[in-house]
Amino acid sequence: MYVSGGHTNATDIFAPEGTKYVAVTSGVVDFVRYTDSWDPAIGDMALAGGLCVAIIGDDGVRYYGSHLSAIEPGIAPGVRVAAGQTLGYVGHSGNAITTPFHVHFGISAPTYPEDWQTRRGQVNPIQYLDAWRQGVAITPLLPQP
Repeated sequence: MYVSGGHTNATDIFAPEGTKYVAVTSGVVDFVRYTDSWDPAIGDMALAGGLCVAIIGDDGVRYYGSHLSAIEPGIAPGVRVAAGQTLGYVGHSGNAITTPFHVHFGISAPTYPEDWQTRRGQVNPIQYLDAWRQGVAITPLLPQP
């Protein structure tokens, strides 16, 4: 289940802990955070995603999933992945530790790993999730710079 509330340019996909989080398209792993360094006393939003993975799809779009409970072995920057391949597992790491298990899912233009604001999402992914659920192949439209 996913909802549009709570984020302007991303969505939370709720599922039981440990549910597979898979690549929405084929592409190359861009960024992985293997350790959860979030500290609420510090509040560094660059670390709020906890365990997370981003890929650059063959369509040129960056897809980001965070708050994972684990990263799939072998997933590392530069690794080629296929659509449907397991990237990690649903959790509530980072600043989501007190929330129900979910993946924060963001779609953005490719960027550098430290650009956490863009990485979190530039467009609301609901219409794309709806289309993909119905088996419609649609490439997200990103804002123009």
